[in-house]
Amino acid sequence: MKRKIWCFAAALAATTALTASALHPAMAQDASFYAEAAKPYKGTTIRVLDEITPLQETLSKIVPDFEKETGIKVEWELLNHFEVINKGQADMLSGRGYYDAIMLHGSQLGPMLSAGVIAPIDAYVANAKLADPAMNDHDFIQTPYKTTAFSGGKQYGFINWNYNHVYWARADLLNNPEEQAAFKAKYGYDLAPAKTIEQMRDIAQFFTRKKGAMLAGKPLESDFYGIVLEGIKGGSTFSNLWVNFIQNYGGDVLDKDGKPVFDSPQTVAALTMWRELWTYAPPGIAEYSLVDVPTVMGNGIAAQSLAWSDFVLGIDKPGVSPYAGKFVYAPVPAKAGNEAKRHADAEPSVTVISAASKNPEATFLFLEWLASKRQQDKLIEMGQGGVPIRESSWALPAIKDASNSTLFAAMKSSLAVASARPKMEKYPEMFDAMSGIAQQVGLGKMTPEEGAKQGQAILVKLCGGKSCTI
Repeated sequence: MKRKIWCFAAALAATTALTASALHPAMAQDASFYAEAAKPYKGTTIRVLDEITPLQETLSKIVPDFEKETGIKVEWELLNHFEVINKGQADMLSGRGYYDAIMLHGSQLGPMLSAGVIAPIDAYVANAKLADPAMNDHDFIQTPYKTTAFSGGKQYGFINWNYNHVYWARADLLNNPEEQAAFKAKYGYDLAPAKTIEQMRDIAQFFTRKKGAMLAGKPLESDFYGIVLEGIKGGSTFSNLWVNFIQNYGGDVLDKDGKPVFDSPQTVAALTMWRELWTYAPPGIAEYSLVDVPTVMGNGIAAQSLAWSDFVLGIDKPGVSPYAGKFVYAPVPAKAGNEAKRHADAEPSVTVISAASKNPEATFLFLEWLASKRQQDKLIEMGQGGVPIRESSWALPAIKDASNSTLFAAMKSSLAVASARPKMEKYPEMFDAMSGIAQQVGLGKMTPEEGAKQGQAILVKLCGGKSCTI
């Protein structure tokens, strides 16, 4: 009897495995591939530094699967946005090599590539013993992937995190009949998620109200604001201004040859709109970081925002925000008349292998494993959504059948036009100076014309008459 039960169990297990392989051939293939590829590195310990967001918190739950599958131990350290930049860059530039792999935002790649502290992965991708045949890099969302992971004809990683901006608004306010009627009477068109920057300005103006005023039929217990934006000197304040406003207005920081073009009429017009929007924002906007913006939206004191979609995932949840389920999302608004050339701020990021790593092959296998379709599917399903790096992820039930599909539609729209930052050796110096200008113009302490002129002078000095890009 025991023998019969054992035989039945063995046959059932074999049948189940064969069925799974037939239904999910890529899953079976890459699972066996990594177990075999990792044999020479079994027992190796690698250290990986990454940024903590809701995405990485979900990913932390599947990292042990890699250890079990390969025998490679992963010490995975998560730090906040600013710490991961400072600590990661310091380790790479020192040549210490404490970390084998470090997550770099796209904006960090220029300085790190110039310093020669990132190891290219071309040799590993070309090695049949290390390269997953089921990787299918054509499935990666191509523009973020190509503009981030490659430079100078070399590949430096896979895409890992497709951070991107979306438009975020209070659906309960936009759908309120009283507010809709009042808005149409004043502006002449229907109240809805903004499609243009001008509409976003109108909505900001309309909903900015003082304590005691009526909002959706109820008196306000405190001041209410039409918009909230990041305004801190640093963070991603300037990237929001740069891409979501200046580029959408037809201006830019650099031309196609890497030469400064910040003092254009388009930049002045974008800075003018930027300044006006700040007048409809909370008085503490100059101290708001990329973390504070979603907090303000979650607390319900602003009507709309432009925010990083991964932070939305941590706020728009029952028990986290009293307004969970009452939000609507849309693509980043374009400049009216310039919709065909729209832009959306994004920070596609890649985990790279440090040039000082003593375990590059084992580290490559881990990074490749993370980017594989099998793990990305699991990450999306476990997180009940996420920010895809693969086109195929949009069809997963956790995204396709999400209760608030507008968020993922907005993400998809952003990632369709998302591009990595220009790879500039002096990117930190440029960004720091420009962040100051963005803040001063926003506060009204510098005119848009002065901001454009001063920004151009800074860029010319930093670039020394040459191309600013590497």
